[in-house]
Amino acid sequence: MPTSIFDLAPFIPADSALAQSELPDKVMQLVQLSARLAGQLAPLTLITLEHHMSVINSYYSNLIEGNATPPHEIRAAQRGDYDADPAKRDLQLESLAHMAVQAWIRDQQPDLDTLYSPAFILQVHHQFYSRIPENLWQIKDERNTIVDIVVPGAWRTRAVRVGNHVPPAAEDLPDLMAAFCDNFHPRRHSGDRKVLAIMAAHHRLEWLHPFLDGNGRVGRLLTDTALKAVGLDSYGAWCLSRGLAKSATRYKRLLALADNPRQGNLDGRGALTEQGLMQFCDYMLDTAIDQVTYMSKLLDLPRLRQRIDSYVQARNDFRVSGVTEPLKSNASLILYTAFIHGEIGRAEALELCAMPERSARRLLSQLKSEGLLSETSSKSPLRWEVPEHAEPWYFPDLTPTA
Repeated sequence: MPTSIFDLAPFIPADSALAQSELPDKVMQLVQLSARLAGQLAPLTLITLEHHMSVINSYYSNLIEGNATPPHEIRAAQRGDYDADPAKRDLQLESLAHMAVQAWIRDQQPDLDTLYSPAFILQVHHQFYSRIPENLWQIKDERNTIVDIVVPGAWRTRAVRVGNHVPPAAEDLPDLMAAFCDNFHPRRHSGDRKVLAIMAAHHRLEWLHPFLDGNGRVGRLLTDTALKAVGLDSYGAWCLSRGLAKSATRYKRLLALADNPRQGNLDGRGALTEQGLMQFCDYMLDTAIDQVTYMSKLLDLPRLRQRIDSYVQARNDFRVSGVTEPLKSNASLILYTAFIHGEIGRAEALELCAMPERSARRLLSQLKSEGLLSETSSKSPLRWEVPEHAEPWYFPDLTPTA
């Protein structure tokens, strides 16, 4: 018998179940925290953070799938410095591919109608797999024998098994994915249900398992995009994948738990367990709240000023890996001011140096050469940046140390 879209029900937990849970309140908390963080960041600062966090998101999303290429090796690959080991080099390329897809999605600026369409989901998959080495398209069995090859941007064409779960037959996927997009489109939901639908859809897409491989990465990229599209404007300055990777065992366990069929008359009215879906949504919301709270604390102005000061002091104590030159203490105020506004005018920067003009220009040149500030032209304002050597001081514990 063909799988029906109603075999995925409930699409989101019923109103009666939500009324007895903390899920609506957690959605409200997440929305408020995200808005507060967006409000404390200048638009250019948010853009800089989004670009910086794309490496972080790539690292953690790929880590969930078993690719443990650390951020410093991803950044080395960005510079064209690949590992001599072909297997490690391929994983570096996989990480770069994930980042490229994030950039592609940003450039597309998809509206909700585009995002919730089978064509867009197929394109995300195609964008990822077309950028990774073809040997990573191979599907191997437990004896390391190649049993199939992923086709970029195509639904799977054969049966699969994921743990104890048997996803729908391949021939049902085109209709199921069209119905999936329609039923989880935010226009069908109002208020807190919009965010809840995104979290529920994250599981339901994995339940469908529409691709031979890459379902987890595509699902997380879509969830990232959807959360920003429904109004969590600070998304990108924080990323859900960091929290999911840090609790990967629980993430995978709750995904599997929500695969279960309905457990009796007190477990909703759909084919799948409502309680399992609620536990999964609760976990996703807790994880999102934790991540936006973590970044909000890091980006709190007084605390960030202290960490910038600590970075400059560490430079002068020769405790910063990757750089050897000391840094004038005046740099701290320049960097902090650039963070607040996203950029700083050259005249203001020279004034804040509080030193003779030649010395001031030398300091600004050093800040640019070391990646702490950037420019688009010789006369443009100077943009605040987060170079690799400053990240551990600006954002402690964001990633593992090298």
